[in-house]
Amino acid sequence: MLLVLGREESDYSQQQTIERDNRHDFDEPVKQQREVNLACQGERQRLLVPLDGSRLAEVVLPSVVALAQRYQAEVILLHILEQHPPAQVHGERHLRDVAEATGYLEAVAARLRAEALAVSLHVHENREQNVARGIVEHVQELGSDLVVMCTHGNGGIRDLLFGSIAQQVLQRGPCPLWLVQPRKDGSVPPFKLRRILVPLDGTPEHEPGLPAAIALARSFEAELLLVFVIPTLATLTGGEAVSGALLPATMRAVLDLAEQGAHAYLTQVAAACQSQGVKAQGKVLRGETVLEVVKLLERQEIDLIVLASHGRAGLDALLSGSVAPRLVGRVTVPLLLVRAGNP
Repeated sequence: MLLVLGREESDYSQQQTIERDNRHDFDEPVKQQREVNLACQGERQRLLVPLDGSRLAEVVLPSVVALAQRYQAEVILLHILEQHPPAQVHGERHLRDVAEATGYLEAVAARLRAEALAVSLHVHENREQNVARGIVEHVQELGSDLVVMCTHGNGGIRDLLFGSIAQQVLQRGPCPLWLVQPRKDGSVPPFKLRRILVPLDGTPEHEPGLPAAIALARSFEAELLLVFVIPTLATLTGGEAVSGALLPATMRAVLDLAEQGAHAYLTQVAAACQSQGVKAQGKVLRGETVLEVVKLLERQEIDLIVLASHGRAGLDALLSGSVAPRLVGRVTVPLLLVRAGNP
């Protein structure tokens, strides 16, 4: 796979950090059991690219070309016919039947083949009411290694993206998602990969994104920026917010200790990345995670965010504080979502 989540022990050992009972123990090592292998092994790897016929959905193509060329992967263009399609997609005529969808995908395929890529196409002829489910089923049916798609499609894709497609893909299998954010004017952002942002919280369940980031950094000679956000008294939530209100001095001291631990953790992780030939630096921020990540993107030039996510959606994501669903739509760079481990 392009982003294979294997079971071999990785080259680095991580340490536990902030636990929800306010114990901040960085001393006990936790060994990761996932390794990302971006080398093509055996048969050709496959990128699944769902398209709805709109130019907006085609903003993924520069990423598709770059990834497929780098890893010599096959590109599979997919269109799923809907039961009750809208008349238009972002002001463009909707693909209504198999012939029209096939013609559209062939035109896109010709552009990709001009880049010396191996391209196949698939039109799902049985009309689907749930396009998101149809995409997930084709991930498995076509043996896809990575799904590359725009965060604003149409048809069934026009529904809450994270609540429909990304959630199901991440929950049903290990296939990662590469999500491209369209520009406000609808133009296609060029592909570049020089600096990768990896938000971490110190827990093993959210570290599967780190090997993916390391592998990409190796392939594209990119630098990693490892970020750990520690809340302030004002940004605490749930039970910790209650504790902070009742015992502000104690909670402030706990958060300061957590910040010290976060610095030690990132120093260790950065050293492990560097030992694998990848430039990496750590940065500890204070505040609310999503807001601080967005502010960081405004201050620094970042080309990709790599996150491990459980694929929660809607109210569940808001209640759990999931970062990935809240970042979609608020950032302008692509996101690579890798399935998170079990807590």
